[in-house]
Amino acid sequence: MSTSPGITPSAVANILVVDDDAELCSALEVALSGLGYAVETTTSPLQAADLVRRTPYAAVLTDLAMDEMPGLELCESIRAADPSVPIIILTGAASVDTAVHALRLGVRDYLVKPFNSELLQQRLSGALRLAATGARDADITSQTIDDHDLPGTSPVMERVRTHMQRFADSDSSLLILGETGTGKEVAARAIHARSARRNGPFLAINCAAIPAQLLESELFGHERGAFTDAASARKGLFREAHGGTLFLDEIGELPLFVQSKLLRALQERKVRPVGGTHEAEFDVRLMAATHRDLDAAVNLGEFRADLYYRINIVTLHMPALRERAGDILSLAQHFLNRTVEQPGRPLRLSLAAAARLVSYPWPGNVRELENCMQRAAVLAKGDAIELSDLPENVQSFEETTAHGTKAEVVPFEELERCYVLRVLQSLDGNMSLTSRRLGLDRRTLYRKVERYGGRTSEPVERFSERKRIEHALCELVAPNSTASR
Repeated sequence: MSTSPGITPSAVANILVVDDDAELCSALEVALSGLGYAVETTTSPLQAADLVRRTPYAAVLTDLAMDEMPGLELCESIRAADPSVPIIILTGAASVDTAVHALRLGVRDYLVKPFNSELLQQRLSGALRLAATGARDADITSQTIDDHDLPGTSPVMERVRTHMQRFADSDSSLLILGETGTGKEVAARAIHARSARRNGPFLAINCAAIPAQLLESELFGHERGAFTDAASARKGLFREAHGGTLFLDEIGELPLFVQSKLLRALQERKVRPVGGTHEAEFDVRLMAATHRDLDAAVNLGEFRADLYYRINIVTLHMPALRERAGDILSLAQHFLNRTVEQPGRPLRLSLAAAARLVSYPWPGNVRELENCMQRAAVLAKGDAIELSDLPENVQSFEETTAHGTKAEVVPFEELERCYVLRVLQSLDGNMSLTSRRLGLDRRTLYRKVERYGGRTSEPVERFSERKRIEHALCELVAPNSTASR
C-alpha cells in the first residue's frame, strides 16, 4: 500500500475522524484508507478528547455540530493535549462562519459537506505538509537558505534564495509576489525560520478564504459581546503573533475597510479589537503575498496606495515553474521520492513522461506538479512513471501559439536523441548498462543509436534552458555515473 501524499515514507500517518454520524465516519474511513492512511473513527467527541491525550495523531478531522460536545470545545481540548496536531473541521455550509472562528484554536482548514475524496486528499496532505514544515523550522539551526528550503538549481532560483537570505536578516515588511502555487508561503516560512524572530510564532492567514465580515476580528481581535457569537474575547492574530511573523496570504483580496485599519495598525504598531475602547501594542514582522497586480489594483481604486507603499518595503518575486523549466524534472523526482513507500526502490520517470512534463506549461506551478506526481505514483504499475500515469490534461497537452500553430518546444525526438546519447556517453559507451538505465532492450537501443549516427546536437545546444533539461534527464537515470562505472 502506498503512503498518502505528504506523509513521510517511513510511517503511515494515523488520522482520527470524529463525527456523530456513523455512516459518514465509515465513508471517511474507507476513503482515507484508500489514500494510504491509518484511520481511527469515533462518534463520541468525549472519547475523541481522551484518545488525543493518549495517542499521537498526524491529524484530526472533526465535525462541528455534535450533541455530546460542541466541535469548537473539542478543538480546544485537542489543542491543549497536542498543540502541534493539525485539525481539519468538517462543516455544513450554514456553519462556515463558525468554522472560520476556529482558526484561533489552531484549526488548519475546513471542508464543507458534501466533499469528494480528491478535495479531502488535497486538504489533508496540505495540512500534513505544513505541519511537517513547521516541525522542521523549529529544529533549524543553520542560517543558510538552500535548495532544501526551495528545491531547484536554476539560476533564477539561486537568485531567489540569495534574496531570501538577505530578507531574513531584515525586519522590514516583505511583499512576496507570484502566481498561485509558486511557493510563496514556503518562502515566507523559510525566511522566518532564518530570522531573528525564528523562536517566535509564525502565523498565516489566507485573506481570500475568510468572509469579509470576519477578517477584522481574525486580525485585530474582538471584545466579548462585540457581535453575535462573540461569547468570549480574543486577541487576534496581530497580538497572537507577538514576537514572531504574521503572514497575510492573498492580501490583494482584503476589503477596503480592513485595509484602512491594517494601515493604521502598521503605522501605530497598535491594534484596537472590535468593540474595544483601548489599543494594545504588538511586535510582529509582516509578510504578505499576492498573485494580483497590486499596481493595477491601486489604479483601479481596489487597493489603498498608502497601504501598498507600507507593505512593499522589500519585494520577493517567486518565478512561475515555466520560467525555471530546467528544475521541472528534478522537482518531479523530488516529489516522487517523497511519495514512494520504499525509499530504496524509488520510482523514476520514463522518457515519454519526462518529455511531457518539460513541455507542459504548469499553470498551477509547483503545487500542480506535486499533485501530478502524487497521482502518478499511485497509478504507476512498475518502477517507472509512464505517460499514461499522468493526468489527462498533461497527457493530451500540445503547446500552441496564439495563432493556433504549434509553438517551438523541444521536439520529443530531439530530446530523446540527446538524452540517449548523453547517458551512453556518461557510461563510457557501455550498451548493456545504458539499456538497463534507460529501460530499453539492447536491440532497440542499438537501432536508436544507429539512427542517431550522423546527427549533431546543435538544435538543443543553442538553448541554454534546453541544455539544462537535457542534463537533468541524464542525471535522473545515471546519477553519479562516474562512480558507478
